[in-house]
Amino acid sequence: MQKLQLWERYKNRLYHHAELDLTVDTSRMNFPDSYLDEMEPRLQKAYEAMAELEAGAVANPDEQRMVGHYWLRAPELAPTPELAEEIRATLASVKAFASSVHQGNIAAPDGHRFENLLIVGIGGSALGPQFVADSLGGPQDRMKVFFFDNTDPDGMDKVLAEIGTGLKRTLTVVISKSGGTKETRNGMLEARQAFEKAGLHFAAHAVAVTGSDSELDRTASQEGWLGTLPMWDWVGGRTSVTSAVGLLPAALQGIDIDQLLAGAGICDQATRSRVTRDNPAALLALSWFHATGGKGTRDMVLLPYKDRLLLFSRYLQQLIMESLGKELDRDGNTVLQGITVYGNKGSTDQHAYVQQLREGVANFFVTFIEVLKDREGASMLVEPGATSGDYLSGFFQGTRSALYEKDRESVTITIREVSPRSVGALIALYERAVGLYASLINVNAYHQPGVEAGKKAAGTVLKLQGEILEMLRRQPDREFTCADMAMTLARPEDVETVFMILRHLAANPGHRVSATPGDKVWENRFRAAR
Repeated sequence: MQKLQLWERYKNRLYHHAELDLTVDTSRMNFPDSYLDEMEPRLQKAYEAMAELEAGAVANPDEQRMVGHYWLRAPELAPTPELAEEIRATLASVKAFASSVHQGNIAAPDGHRFENLLIVGIGGSALGPQFVADSLGGPQDRMKVFFFDNTDPDGMDKVLAEIGTGLKRTLTVVISKSGGTKETRNGMLEARQAFEKAGLHFAAHAVAVTGSDSELDRTASQEGWLGTLPMWDWVGGRTSVTSAVGLLPAALQGIDIDQLLAGAGICDQATRSRVTRDNPAALLALSWFHATGGKGTRDMVLLPYKDRLLLFSRYLQQLIMESLGKELDRDGNTVLQGITVYGNKGSTDQHAYVQQLREGVANFFVTFIEVLKDREGASMLVEPGATSGDYLSGFFQGTRSALYEKDRESVTITIREVSPRSVGALIALYERAVGLYASLINVNAYHQPGVEAGKKAAGTVLKLQGEILEMLRRQPDREFTCADMAMTLARPEDVETVFMILRHLAANPGHRVSATPGDKVWENRFRAAR
């Protein structure tokens, strides 16, 4: 297609929201002009399903739960006045708690203000807060933010080393809906031990975001933590960033959470439109359907041309892949759905994988995110007439054109600047796009049986580990190969798992298991360490 033709198509297809100063450009998606009309009946069904969701329909039949993250930005839409008031009251509590911390009314036991913030969570309880913290943080932050977002001991040691002696002025926020998520529980226990080793009382440094009467809620109450904020069962982890899960860390960091919620709320209003050409989330969902054939046949490569948006691809990986990656559709048919999401940032990617994107396997489509404002204030010229930011814009435009020349399709989302309002809008835009696309492909975006299966499998491994340790304790003078141990436990079919457990135990001194090398690594002999 000639450049002038592309320009006409750009003007015809460009969506612009004036209040948010947000544009969605689908002109580099090669669907025909008739495509939107052809998809309109399916989209109208998707709009109806979304309206039912927002009205309080049970959207997660596995757990008989509503899905109401949209109410967090518009409490008046909640299905009952009581629920609306609870949302408003929680927002007020978030603000009041953060203000008390900033003013020193809630302070460290030594009387000094809390200076550091340690967030303990996993999945949506970490990815959303991390994205917001990284995209909107800076020298003006009221508190320095750290994360325990995995059950990796070395990773936690690294974070604690960075905090150092500042632990005595560190506030810890533990986030878990059930309170039983093992990764989060482990992080809490590791944090507790670190505080105790430093001669500090953990409860005087801790606040919980959790479900009512959860294991974590009871722990916080019994131990006298500084506070507890609710995490409702109708808010999924991957859509929880505009609940207390994301708002409390953001408010403590000093981010304007009213603007974050305002941006999300304004975008929600735009994406409720049933006029498809005026609905940016619908345009995204239609682009995904076109690019993947409605079957996930192509990957989504996210290229934000802004360092502050580096973590957006990680955040969207969970939002999109956990929501859409399903074996069965709503009718019980095997469909094996999903869209793979990956990305880094421009122009770093031009020195990484753009070579393959342009000339290698064409198994993807691209989403560019352009940010118009380079920085606060004027930039220096790195050569006559050009700043560093001009180069970044040039690389974005060049990459977009170079890919399209090779029939690589792309969507471009443009925002004026990275701000609480624009970040809120991006979050809401993708939440709605995921919901609409899920309706188009007839899957339930709001349950995740695969995640639960992984947790159960991990529990089985740890149960077997307990049996192995007990056997080593009972027979301290005996050496076992993995095959010996599997036979002794009457678990010959689990010999590979037994080998992996024994090898890990021997690598970590706390378990007091030693290994004697065999001719082959799987012939190593293990025993209780003397």
